[in-house]
Amino acid sequence: MKSRENTLKNKEKIKAKGNTMMVATTDTLPGREVKEVLGVVFGSCVQTKHLGKDMRAGLRSVVGGEAKSYTELMEEARRTAMQRMIDDAKKLEADAIIGMRYATAQTMRGAAELIAFGTAVKTY
Repeated sequence: MKSRENTLKNKEKIKAKGNTMMVATTDTLPGREVKEVLGVVFGSCVQTKHLGKDMRAGLRSVVGGEAKSYTELMEEARRTAMQRMIDDAKKLEADAIIGMRYATAQTMRGAAELIAFGTAVKTY
């Protein structure tokens, strides 16, 4: 439940920042047409593990269950990467991002990179 509450708080923060960017995983937006493709936009975030949380997560791997500290870590990274992608699109004066995707990679032991990317467009 805590995770859901954090997600709702983050949505409020994004709205407070004035983000009205429409983001879709599809290549089209219902009721809107793409009038100009501005280019690919990215946002990334590299998160590292906290030693204490890493030890607790290691215990979880022995007894089973969700490693909530890692789940929260990845949720935070996802939100940060998404916001950075939106900021990148705003620099191009886009009003939407289509074809949005996430990718992850382990950049070094104990660190993971989450990348959000999509196509910035102007619509009408």
